[in-house]
Amino acid sequence: MQDVTGKTAFITGGAHGVGYGMAHAFLEAGMNVVIGDIRGDALEAAVRRLGKIASPVHGIRVDITDRDAMARAADEAEASFGKVHVLCNNAGINVFGPIDEASYDDWDWLMDVNLNAVFNGIKSFLPKIKAHGEGGHIINTASMASLVSGPGAGIYTAAKFAVRGFSECLWYNLVPQGIGVSVVCPGLVNSNIHHSEELRPDSRKNVGHPQDAGFVSRLEQIQPLGMDPLEMGAKILRGLKRGDLYIMTHPEHKDEVARDFAEILAAFPDEPADPKRLEVEHMRQKMKYDIKNKYSAAHDD
Repeated sequence: MQDVTGKTAFITGGAHGVGYGMAHAFLEAGMNVVIGDIRGDALEAAVRRLGKIASPVHGIRVDITDRDAMARAADEAEASFGKVHVLCNNAGINVFGPIDEASYDDWDWLMDVNLNAVFNGIKSFLPKIKAHGEGGHIINTASMASLVSGPGAGIYTAAKFAVRGFSECLWYNLVPQGIGVSVVCPGLVNSNIHHSEELRPDSRKNVGHPQDAGFVSRLEQIQPLGMDPLEMGAKILRGLKRGDLYIMTHPEHKDEVARDFAEILAAFPDEPADPKRLEVEHMRQKMKYDIKNKYSAAHDD
């Protein structure tokens, strides 16, 4: 989507962090922007700040885990600016702690927000994007945790791995229909994700690994070292215009990804593949790469 002027974007988690950065960049590029967020005060403040950049911008207070609320948000976004062309499933939360100590509530809450809500966004907005026939783009915010793992934040990592896989499959389905898909994989961003516990609903209050004050204090010191959300927004806008499937924003993770992927490749058995199975896999791969070769974005860095 090289020409974004006049197009409308809906962004979840738009009051802070990556979502705010996207809204800022999109507005500067001449787009109409609707931001959704569960925090009413933060949403109002963000709309006021963004309104100084350009107009129009519209805010909707919405719980992205509520499917009926998301459907209403899609209707309101369309009523505000007409056709919606870009959907940004961005809102996310985190629980910091070892996955073996997690509770059911920890698991259900993170999966509802970080994974299930991505599907909620697709079901609410994609039919509208398809209906107007002008093309569009889906941007799903995953994380560098969708590519590399570690000893902490296991539920978050599991959800983000799933978002990456979901986005890759969705790309094959939608790109032939003129609708692009991008998955954003940021590293550390100066955001409020370390305050996720403030948003935990009463129905998910059974915490498996309570956070201590010292840990939260360390996060308060670390988080501001992250990438500026406005830089994130500019990089995501560039990826949107180029039609990138993968939007990688943090160069400091390149060596880690290469090391982990090399370990995966090294784990394959050093033996000939079964010819019968190989024939089946070649058929599957042909369907995949026929689409890749025809529709992959061609651009220079």
